[in-house]
Amino acid sequence: MNRKLRLTELNRLSVAAYKEADKTPLVVVLDNIRSMHNVGAVFRTADAFCLEAVYLCGITPKPPHREIRKTAIGAEESVHWKTFETTLDAVNVLREDGYTVLAVEQAVQATALHAYFPEKGNKLALVMGNEVEGVAQAVVDVADVCIEIPQYGTKHSLNVSVCTGVVLWDLFRKLVLE
Repeated sequence: MNRKLRLTELNRLSVAAYKEADKTPLVVVLDNIRSMHNVGAVFRTADAFCLEAVYLCGITPKPPHREIRKTAIGAEESVHWKTFETTLDAVNVLREDGYTVLAVEQAVQATALHAYFPEKGNKLALVMGNEVEGVAQAVVDVADVCIEIPQYGTKHSLNVSVCTGVVLWDLFRKLVLE
């Protein structure tokens, strides 16, 4: 019979242990995200997959803030984060550090998420776009790859924090679990 695990059975890392742990070679870059709740949710997801960092670009809200903490539930304390004036600034730094830049966007040459297989050992930077405008065209222009989640309903987009979770799970599975 299944039973829910107790909190004491989850073996969660402390913030200090998380900061010392080996990280998944992945950085999430938030391109002018407006909602503090979306930012907090991305921090929480980044913590769940033990990512290297979250980069906050342009108008993206920054911690500390009560509304970010509400959805991050403290993950903004464990996950390393940096701010950049522009997303292109962040992408340029990541490129210099050897990252492959993935823009999550519906684009002419986009690769469906299920068909994208990153090379193990490569460092990835995942650019997530603004809730209304998506990833800026200037960033799409310099990305190594555009990936998209195939969608079959009447809507043509997912909430940015939901989209981030879907993409991170898929990449984590391919990079770490397989």
